[in-house]
Amino acid sequence: MTYPFTPPIKPAIAKIKVIPPSPPGWVYEPKWDGFRMIAYGGDPVRMDSRNGKTLLRYFPELAAGLNQLPSGTVVDGEVVVVVDDITKFDSLQLRIHPAKSRVDMLAAEIPAQLVCFDLLADKGEDLRDHPYAERRDRLESLFDNLAHPWHLTPVTEDLTVAERWFHEFEHAGCDGIICKQIDGVYRENKRDWIKWKHRRDADCVVGGYRVHKDGDKIGSILLGLYNDQGDLHFIGHCSGFSDHDRVELLKQFEKIRSDESFGGGDKTREPGAQSRWSSEKSAQWTPVDPGVVVQISYDQLEGGRFRHATRFERWRQDKPASECTMDQLVRPEGGGFSDVIAG
Repeated sequence: MTYPFTPPIKPAIAKIKVIPPSPPGWVYEPKWDGFRMIAYGGDPVRMDSRNGKTLLRYFPELAAGLNQLPSGTVVDGEVVVVVDDITKFDSLQLRIHPAKSRVDMLAAEIPAQLVCFDLLADKGEDLRDHPYAERRDRLESLFDNLAHPWHLTPVTEDLTVAERWFHEFEHAGCDGIICKQIDGVYRENKRDWIKWKHRRDADCVVGGYRVHKDGDKIGSILLGLYNDQGDLHFIGHCSGFSDHDRVELLKQFEKIRSDESFGGGDKTREPGAQSRWSSEKSAQWTPVDPGVVVQISYDQLEGGRFRHATRFERWRQDKPASECTMDQLVRPEGGGFSDVIAG
């Protein structure tokens, strides 16, 4: 049996909200922090990224799992790497490597798993125009016959339960809750879903900047926080400025350029130091005297850094840079991956 529709397709997506929609008519699922994938059962099996690129070359160990899918069945989900019962996005990123020998080694050392949350086709029947409630029922039936590395994401119609998940599942690597309409159809590349995400504030020190590709303005500012040893630890970046502000910011930060750097000489604490995938251009940055403080908002931590780009909130002329320390960051507590899957 061939695929019920021609791949690749664009997955359904979500718009971000800080307040979830209220019932009735909505369901709530944990938001996984992995690589989005669309998997196809058939001959051959395939697994595409959200951009339509093949993922199987980087995750060959998942081929056995895809072979469990009935021919003509298509599922939507995430590829995750679980270490010590917590999903680790940094470890997942390591799996994207051009060398087959490296890919095979990492497949054995940090194998990936699959979390599924939607059914787009069932044994050749296209379900994208069917309501979510039906797709979910048929997805649960499908999982009666699927084993490792497959996992079925939990779902609830109870907002109280979803609120508990919102806090308790963050420690396991979930970065919020996805909200879907019970009678909603599956629309490719449309923001019909709602992503209910954490949003927290932090006061950071500007430790440097990158110049915009146009060359006459700020591209992004590099953020730091002081650790217990008094070193300025690179924590992330912020780039949400207007074109006018970008030009003025470059003028101001050029006045306080410095020969110093993050980390007190520890290169592992500098921007770009831990990412083998940064281009030479993206790694170029200019240090500044660490006296400017900015308040940003962020959604999630990954190790010792912000997982995503932060949002500019305001400048803090009233706050000394020395008071911007790592201890203001929220470290979530809760269960692990196995607890999330148990729902």
